[in-house]
Amino acid sequence: MTNPPAETRRVRCTVGEDDAGKRLDRFLAGQGFLPTRSRIAGLIRNGHVLVDGQVRKTSFSVTPGAVVEVEIPPEPPSDVEPEALPLDVLHEDEWIVVLNKAAGMAAHPAPGCRHGTLVSALLHRWDLGPGWPDPRRPGIVHRLDRNTTGAIIVAKTPEAMNQLSRQFAARTVSKTYTAVALGVPREADGLIDLPIGRDPGDRKRMQARDGQSREARTRYTVLSEFGGEYRVASLVQVTPETGRTHQIRVHLASLGHPLVGDAVYGNGRARRGTPPAEKTLLESFPRHALHAASLRLRHPQDGRWVDFVAPLAPDMRALLRALDAGESTAVEQE
Repeated sequence: MTNPPAETRRVRCTVGEDDAGKRLDRFLAGQGFLPTRSRIAGLIRNGHVLVDGQVRKTSFSVTPGAVVEVEIPPEPPSDVEPEALPLDVLHEDEWIVVLNKAAGMAAHPAPGCRHGTLVSALLHRWDLGPGWPDPRRPGIVHRLDRNTTGAIIVAKTPEAMNQLSRQFAARTVSKTYTAVALGVPREADGLIDLPIGRDPGDRKRMQARDGQSREARTRYTVLSEFGGEYRVASLVQVTPETGRTHQIRVHLASLGHPLVGDAVYGNGRARRGTPPAEKTLLESFPRHALHAASLRLRHPQDGRWVDFVAPLAPDMRALLRALDAGESTAVEQE
């Protein structure tokens, strides 16, 4: 996967027994040499993928022994500009970088967000070289929402990206999040098993309900309650078993306990009956209160298990201290 980016690459795979019955797009996602499902869908749709010599749809079920051939046209040169942005580096070696991402930083450029991204910061700090499947997203193997803080891993070479992408596609990467939710879930722990899909009324939002096609599962444990008898908020440890867009935010909201500060899935307001002091505190929090606390995966160099822990973001620490102390003032940034 290190051919010059100006050349068309050709990759040939044989379907194994473990992949029998998978959709063609999901099979290719699991191979790790293409960066995104949308890129894979585009290649299939435009006839760049053959299964035993025939063009197939993304939903085609692959069978053991089938030969899948992929023609990957060169990506246009990256137009992302390097920017000198602060980065909190938790770990770095010649294969990977693990960062504690700050709130407000998008992982990569998107419509309406061209500057101040993690990719721009990476390009300024490291010479990541050529050969990436998508030059606009070098090293990006997963993402966090713009206002979610915490641990994010970046590949420093295309080979490392290939290895990491396989792990994320196979769901062998363990991720743990720390969240502050409005109110306290009725059950102290549980599994939320609700499919997630786009909201047909607003394509920027997701929704969880029966009838959606994409499975989604989130485990949670309530660690602390705040507000005494009013039970105004809770500290929750969350472990997603799948990786859908906005999964944790949508699933906690489906329980009736959206994240503090989440104006999309909870309108950002405290629950009815919350005392005025706590109401001011909760409604002043400037973002959704979600932090990617830890990552556990196999190192792409030698396959050993490695763990990375990101200290809780300062604004969430301040929020928890204020809730624990029963303070009534707005949370101030540290």
